[in-house]
Amino acid sequence: MSEPEIFATIRSDLANNDVVLYMKGTAVFPQCGFSAAVVQVLNSLDVTFKSVNVLDDEEIRQGIKQFANWPTIPQLYIKGEFIGGCDIIREMYTSGELQQIMADKGVKAA
Repeated sequence: MSEPEIFATIRSDLANNDVVLYMKGTAVFPQCGFSAAVVQVLNSLDVTFKSVNVLDDEEIRQGIKQFANWPTIPQLYIKGEFIGGCDIIREMYTSGELQQIMADKGVKAA
């Protein structure tokens, strides 16, 4: 069985951006509290990231869940690697693990 066509778009986003957040709404205007919390973490780290509003496109909204085999949004990717959703990101940030992953992968503050 071939994979969904939307996977090519997702792979392109991940290949062309160090940090990608699939979220509800935009970085400027998040449409859910979980997405807003991850945006707040990324902003506090002062990293540049691409946000993809899954509410704009049902195909991407469903496709990203299949791509990561992860049922919820937001989803954070660093250098193409799926890191997690809101609760995981908050825990990693609090423990310093997220900052370490950013440093290990060469993601610099803006």
